[in-house]
Amino acid sequence: MELRDYRERFPILAETTYLISHSLGPMPAEAARRLAAYANAWSTRGVRAWGEGWWDLPITVGDQIARLIGAPPGSTAMHQNVTIAEAVVLSCFDLHGERRRIVYEEENFPSVRYLQQAQRGRGAEIVVCRNEEEIVSAIDERTLLVPISHVIFKTGRIQDVEPIVERAHEVGAHVVLDAYQSVGSVPLDVTALDVDFAVGGSVKWLCGGPGAGWLYVRPDLAATLEPTLVGWQAHARPFGFEPELEYAQGSWRFLTGTPNVPALYAATAGYDIVEEIGVDRIREHSVRQTGLLVGLLDEAGLEVVSPRETERRGGSVVVRTPDFPAVHAELEERGIICDFRPDVGLRLGPHFFNTDEELELAVSAIREIVGRGAAMPAPAGSG
Repeated sequence: MELRDYRERFPILAETTYLISHSLGPMPAEAARRLAAYANAWSTRGVRAWGEGWWDLPITVGDQIARLIGAPPGSTAMHQNVTIAEAVVLSCFDLHGERRRIVYEEENFPSVRYLQQAQRGRGAEIVVCRNEEEIVSAIDERTLLVPISHVIFKTGRIQDVEPIVERAHEVGAHVVLDAYQSVGSVPLDVTALDVDFAVGGSVKWLCGGPGAGWLYVRPDLAATLEPTLVGWQAHARPFGFEPELEYAQGSWRFLTGTPNVPALYAATAGYDIVEEIGVDRIREHSVRQTGLLVGLLDEAGLEVVSPRETERRGGSVVVRTPDFPAVHAELEERGIICDFRPDVGLRLGPHFFNTDEELELAVSAIREIVGRGAAMPAPAGSG
């Protein structure tokens, strides 16, 4: 099946040039049908639906993520978002001993940074580094956790993760890999990388929508760690309603309370398409199209911020233009959907369903808008 044939599965593609899967992947039409199936189950099966699949969704859906990230079954559990997933990881550790350093890159996603910074109140020492080389140098016997990004959200740069993992393990530290900006567009094998934890979500390249984050825990760690951010799904016998906590086995012990059932129904529609195509095939398409984008932007005389090296470029391309918020606003008016980030520029994220013609249209529009000067649209109701 040709990649452009998948376009009909995403209704918004009929109306827009959608170049923002790095932020919110388009909704598959199948997601609406699955949400209807959820509503029907609630309506017709009521409380019986818990025993007919609802209760197990954090693990059964997690197993689908596991297939996409090279993880074994039973190692990945679904959560509401990455912040919750990383908070569960943090809850496994004491931050008052000699090993209490948390080391990460300054380009880390803000939600992750905020969560780590908040651990100062629990005794953590926060070390922020400029790049991978500084991270490797900063990791020592005092380091507990290294929460890093696989792909940097602002620039689409793929980090060199292997040396970080190697150094962390030399001194007994744990790596938490945030793969939100990679899974679905850049191949990832958490087993081969030997990362201790990995987190991500469904909003972006997986086209799964909000409310479905995930947490991978390396199986040998999962057998011994005891998170303190837990709920009744983490109990060995949750429906025994016992007064004392007894941890469940595997990824179950890293769950919290009642799962976000409708989000998990919707998310699998996107996962199924990504699995059907295959991440390797998506990556091949992405490498070619991001390369095309870089070339078109160069021809237009615009400054490309993202890496030019194929092996270091993720699924998006960032371009700096004069007054890029205004350029973005005008592109949106034309139905060319992208976004921008402060201090870097416009982010363009083609996915498997985008055509070369759409990229040519987008760059032509940017060139024309920049050439004559962008103007912010007038506020609604203004004269």
